[in-house]
Amino acid sequence: MTQAEIGDPSGGVLDTWLATHRDQLIGWRRHIHAHPELSRQEFATTELVMAELTALGLAPRRFPLGTGVVCDLGPSTGQRIALRADMDALPIAEHTGLEFSSTVDGVSHSCGHDAHTAILLGTAAALASAPDLPVGVRLVFQPAEEVMPGGALDAVAAGVTEGVSRIYALHCDPRLPVGSVGLRVGALTSAADHIELQLRSPGGHTSRPHLTGDLVYAMGAVITGLPGILSRRIDPRSGTVMAWGAAHAGNAPNAIPQEGMLRGTVRTGEHGTWADMEPLVRSIIGEILAPLRVSYDLSYFRGVPPVINDPLAVQVLAASVATLGPNAIADTPQSPGGEDFSWYLEQVPGAMGRLGVWNGLGPQLDLHQPTFDIDERALEVGVRALAGVVFVGSPGGPT
Repeated sequence: MTQAEIGDPSGGVLDTWLATHRDQLIGWRRHIHAHPELSRQEFATTELVMAELTALGLAPRRFPLGTGVVCDLGPSTGQRIALRADMDALPIAEHTGLEFSSTVDGVSHSCGHDAHTAILLGTAAALASAPDLPVGVRLVFQPAEEVMPGGALDAVAAGVTEGVSRIYALHCDPRLPVGSVGLRVGALTSAADHIELQLRSPGGHTSRPHLTGDLVYAMGAVITGLPGILSRRIDPRSGTVMAWGAAHAGNAPNAIPQEGMLRGTVRTGEHGTWADMEPLVRSIIGEILAPLRVSYDLSYFRGVPPVINDPLAVQVLAASVATLGPNAIADTPQSPGGEDFSWYLEQVPGAMGRLGVWNGLGPQLDLHQPTFDIDERALEVGVRALAGVVFVGSPGGPT
């Protein structure tokens, strides 16, 4: 990817800033990568962002809970768009062997949030260097994306969407090559909830299950029955997936246990289906267990709604990405994963793009793997795509 192949909708502002600050952009990412912080513990990352934005002459503000930053720049009247990055790491040990590997045992940036934060810092610096901006910009450095229901709710509660016409974000995608950004109108991710089912029985001898409630049999009925019945009660076009992640009960082979536990996730790609999911799950579990003489408690934890990309916001993001080159815009499928960027889209329209970070040579490692890494050329692509949104406008409406 040569400089001649890259357009600059800013009239040279992005070209100029990146020509002299690429090393700084990479340095931010590597520093954050080496010092990961878990959700709601992003204090040092918050301090770094505050210091860098203040050095640009801006006036950043911490979120009320102490982690996360919001900062406005550009015109104070008229339209304002928001650009968002998440900052938290995961409780996963890193095994990349990088010179700047995590220095925190058992914690790593294996989802690319270090890149997201560095990209938004670079976007802020590039925009701050412009003599004028066509619209106001709100920078949102968000904590706690990796925990449900997500730090985006804290950001919304802090008022970051007030006065904003649209909001944009990028997320690393190791399935796409560097230099490309995946775009999709409509559902990009899925709603993600999780459930915990505690079951109880008087217990007994495995030779006489008819005299008690056979708890393990009941667990098995729920394990197979709930996903199966859901698939017959919900339109398959909704992309609904129910899967179990944990099952625990008993120790002895000849004793029916008194207690058991199941944990799993329920995901769907449709907002309306998500709204009806909890009562449906509760009803089905009750129907399955009614004849089996076990008691139970169901805890249903609503997570995040699906990310639904607004058509006009995608059009604007596509116009920015198109300046990267003729093959920069890529298709991307809907993901069954969850992403709390969706909470912003409950308030204002917007769009998230998938930022290609694969170097085109090695294996396409998945997110949340201990060996996950990015091609750092994607940092410049991300800055150009996000900052370009501020300048390209839209023939069909406001930015």
